Amino acid sequence: MKNKKYLFTVILTCFISAVSMAQVKSSPSWEKHIPADKVIEWRRYIHQNPELSFKEVNTSEYVAGILKGFGNIEVVRPTSTSVVGILRGAKKGKAVAFRADMDALPVQEETGLPFSSIVTGVSHACGHDAHTSVLLGAAATLSKLQKELAGTVYFIFQHAEEVDPGGAREIIKSGVLKDVEAFFGVHVFSNYPSGYVGILPNGAASTIADFFYITVQGKGTHGSMPHLGIDPIVTGSEIVTTLQTIVSRNVTPGEMAVISVGQFNAGDAPNVIPDKVEITGTVRTINEPTRQLVAERVKTVVDNIAKANGATCKLNYVFSYRPIQNDIALNKFARESVAKVLGNDCVFDAPRMTASEDFAYYSDIAPECFLILGVGPGVANHNPGFNIDESALVNGVKAEVQIILDYLSK
Repeated sequence: MKNKKYLFTVILTCFISAVSMAQVKSSPSWEKHIPADKVIEWRRYIHQNPELSFKEVNTSEYVAGILKGFGNIEVVRPTSTSVVGILRGAKKGKAVAFRADMDALPVQEETGLPFSSIVTGVSHACGHDAHTSVLLGAAATLSKLQKELAGTVYFIFQHAEEVDPGGAREIIKSGVLKDVEAFFGVHVFSNYPSGYVGILPNGAASTIADFFYITVQGKGTHGSMPHLGIDPIVTGSEIVTTLQTIVSRNVTPGEMAVISVGQFNAGDAPNVIPDKVEITGTVRTINEPTRQLVAERVKTVVDNIAKANGATCKLNYVFSYRPIQNDIALNKFARESVAKVLGNDCVFDAPRMTASEDFAYYSDIAPECFLILGVGPGVANHNPGFNIDESALVNGVKAEVQIILDYLSK
């Protein structure tokens, strides 16, 4: 009886061990080609030397130089500050593209990092330095696998994502991407687990981005004699407050819509009522009917409050980026592909981005899929203190390489 029990225990132990071994994700052979240290080195250089939208002269030259150094990637310059690397496999096949943006923000960095921005008032507070270095890592890795590739890979290093009209449409117009059959992109976000990849929803994966610029013209006067003027600050304040009722009282409850005022500029002295106020803000929606509704309501609010206060207003309402439309089939494909290399536990369902992206325009050529990469706890993107956990970058490289390899082998 004891021997039977012993034999049963041995068999059970072996079975459990076998199951456990089967559940362990094996690393693909190409992982040895990932230049992990270089990815961090590239990121830190770009982080320290940020350039604003449409001014990415040094950054694009830096990226082009690295790509040329791989020896088998064709480098194309669709615009003066963008770069597209083209890796042609040994065999003919599909054409797939991955995109990274390179521009920085007009934000003074406050991270205290030893490689902080050396450019006053400009920093990579949105993580585009990470996007660029990860895609360079993917290009470096895939360049070692050229003989195994059946198809063509386009590495898009895009300029000017942050500023309307954006750089995507310029690159599309150049024609260099006309043969691409699928577009992928990744954006880093804080407050998601470091190195985890989020799958954004099918359909609208981001919001529509619109902007408004309001000038309230009043009549200046001394603060002790308000009856002799028309106070634009009071008028502007009423406008700001009333704008917040558009979403709560006009948009269908439960539908995503946001109105945010980012600037309110007025006056030079505490005892003088100025003659004008300048107000700017942004509107985020996800469908065209709501977009038009909010735009019309903003105009109505501005016009009528100005009239009620005896002021005049000038409104410049700018329709900007449309939403990214994540393709259902590509979304499912990306989830399976990333899980293959990172494991199921490192892939999660991400909520729709309330941010906006000109990555949306690549769908004019072919279906698109946009993902997010978690970079650990911290302040939100666009904050002066925004920083990332650099250990997440290698998982970004793995995800991009696996998606490209799987797509070309479909």
